[in-house]
Amino acid sequence: MESLMVIIKLLGGLGLFIYGMKIMGDGLENAAGDGLKSILEKVTRNPVIAVIVGAIVTAVIQSSSATTVMVVGFVNAGLMNLAQAAGIIMGANIGTTITAQLVAFKLDQIAPLFVFVGAFIVMFAKKKKRKDIGSIILGFGILFVGMGQMSAAMKPLTASPIFNEILATVGDKWYLGILAGALITAVLQSSSATTGILVALATAGAIDITQALPIVFGCNIGTCVTAMLATVGTSKTAHKAALLHLIFNLGGTLIFIPVLVSGLLGDVVSTISPGDVSRQIANSHTVFNVVNTAIMLPLTGFLIKIVNRIIPEDEEEDRPGPKYIDDRLLETPVIAAGQVAKETLRMAKKAKKGLALSLEAFEKNDEKLIQKVYENETVINTLNEAITTYLVKLSKCELSDKELSIVAATFHVINDIERIGDHAENIADLTQQKINKKLGYSEQAIEQIHKVYDKALESLSVAIDSYATKDVNKAKSVDAIESELDRMQKKYRELHIKRLYDGTCNAYAGAIYLDLLSNLERVGDHAMNISESVIENS
Repeated sequence: MESLMVIIKLLGGLGLFIYGMKIMGDGLENAAGDGLKSILEKVTRNPVIAVIVGAIVTAVIQSSSATTVMVVGFVNAGLMNLAQAAGIIMGANIGTTITAQLVAFKLDQIAPLFVFVGAFIVMFAKKKKRKDIGSIILGFGILFVGMGQMSAAMKPLTASPIFNEILATVGDKWYLGILAGALITAVLQSSSATTGILVALATAGAIDITQALPIVFGCNIGTCVTAMLATVGTSKTAHKAALLHLIFNLGGTLIFIPVLVSGLLGDVVSTISPGDVSRQIANSHTVFNVVNTAIMLPLTGFLIKIVNRIIPEDEEEDRPGPKYIDDRLLETPVIAAGQVAKETLRMAKKAKKGLALSLEAFEKNDEKLIQKVYENETVINTLNEAITTYLVKLSKCELSDKELSIVAATFHVINDIERIGDHAENIADLTQQKINKKLGYSEQAIEQIHKVYDKALESLSVAIDSYATKDVNKAKSVDAIESELDRMQKKYRELHIKRLYDGTCNAYAGAIYLDLLSNLERVGDHAMNISESVIENS
């Protein structure tokens, strides 16, 4: 019965610890604002800056797993490459040691005061900024209340011969400690929680640094499980980011094993903080991750080569579904909005490609090209559905008025792009009829079609460029191109009707020709709509 009470109190304390860490992290994150997360988008190729960014973000979010999952989302969405991701992941491992350093302060005696002050601010503050500060204080207090409860629950364990025997075995057989640390962290999904348990054990006098060190090493491996789970259903590059995280932590553990077995690391942290096992555990966690990063950072290129060898890239990974948008990025709406623009641009380029393929098929009477147009249209329709669904989710996030208007405009833009894809499909259908009826056209008619196509393509290209660069002057220039396209289409329509009257062209071929001109002219109309959305949101 007594052992059951110990377990209940221990689990209750652990629950409070994790919950407090979550509240504090959320409060810090909200207080810092979108600027904190958006810096991840601006990470340069400088690996040292990437490490610093990863450490700062993780220190604020209070979870290396959360940062790594976010990075997996960014990599999956093409927002950053593997080299940038590697630096942030390494930095995240350093940032997560801040939690261990905090809990080693043993503030559980005054923690209830933090809970009272934090709860008071959260309940009675009117402004959101003050509520966020209240959440930080409340989370901080709950975290230490949980720590105090875990330490109190573990006090009786110091007198348990069985428990002491288990710890002695773990201390003697370091590999069991590493395994235990990895398993506990994999289950709890938090290396900070595992470290918190170790600090609680140390505070209760139930564990020394020799017994704690292997578990500290193991928790760095266990934390990789969260990132591995986050890659389910993602691109190969995202899988590579998660594997990079695993190799980094696993490699670091292997490098440190001789230092662990020789007792050198234990001696170093004991010298730094003599008599304070809690602080020794926190320091060993920090030393491990800082030194591991210093060793692994120069080897980033080599690590990426290993990952590329284990997960080889397809020759052409052009997914029919979305490539840049990812639900994980909805946690950072500013970045998610930028990714929607990238995906919309990708969809626009698909529509432009479909238009080119359809006209080439018309000229060459190529049924294989017709099939490619249909396949391309399927991709466009898939993207249209995916982007629309994503925009609905994004519109429910916290966005500024300007960003909300851009989201609203994007609904119309993707509709226009989808219609351009439909016109390319219509031209492919007309081509099939032309092939089936064995129809031919004069050089003059083909030349006129080409001129209209070139003008339609120009209007679409300029509209797409203006959308990509948010260039209002370029967007305004589409009006003149579209007017010229209308004039040409009208002129060539009249000339072709004259050919029909003269009997130089049969009625069926003439109908297909006029339909073709009409579809190309409609492409210009949709390009004009895209450019107008750029002007309206400037």
